[in-house]
Amino acid sequence: MRIAILSDIHANREAFDAILGVVRKQAPDQLVLLGDLVGYGPDPVYVIEKAADLVEGGAFCIKGNHDEAAALVRTDMTENARIAIEWTRERLARAHLDFLAQLPLSSRSSDRLYVHASAERPEKWLYIRDVDAAEHCLSSSDARFIFCGHTHIPAIYYALPGSRPVHFRPLDNVGAPLSELRRHLVVVGAVGQPRDGNPAACFALLDTDRREVTMVRVPYDHEETARKIQASGLPGWLGMRLKIGR
Repeated sequence: MRIAILSDIHANREAFDAILGVVRKQAPDQLVLLGDLVGYGPDPVYVIEKAADLVEGGAFCIKGNHDEAAALVRTDMTENARIAIEWTRERLARAHLDFLAQLPLSSRSSDRLYVHASAERPEKWLYIRDVDAAEHCLSSSDARFIFCGHTHIPAIYYALPGSRPVHFRPLDNVGAPLSELRRHLVVVGAVGQPRDGNPAACFALLDTDRREVTMVRVPYDHEETARKIQASGLPGWLGMRLKIGR
């Protein structure tokens, strides 16, 4: 089985479309969206409606913290994030807000758990940035594989039962093996706002038969997204960081 896993689209139409073009060619058996459809980017309506169409076609979609902030009027965010969410909310219809509000915090399929942030209290939006956080996440679920986003930086943590996880930074476009003896926590990177120094959009392609996961990088027209951010009146830094992948 092959599963395409996308996270942190952040209202970036150009990145989303570029990724979906590659996904269609890969023709996976399942598509999973790990949340943060909105926030930061200039095309929230397009991204929500595209995600809704994908869900209607059988995709899984879960809620991210920016989705929650837009739907439930949260304000405990950084200044740029708060400004972007307020801008986003003004442009969404009730149907868009309802779609975001009803998304689940996690989804389980066989031995795989999908969550935006961490399996440890998903509603708290904890970041997986180190081995300690990975250990807490893995100990909060019995799933053999946990897939999350939220940090915008691809990473894999793996552990034998009863052992502390080990961090591994996967190479772009190179399959990383998944051992039958270990549990794995995979942070899939970001479609719409990469922060690992590579501006190319990122998604994970899981192959359960080959027992590997690949971080697929897809270049897109980030200059156009940045132009639209500037024209919309959103903070200029949100466009600049797309160019540098930070």
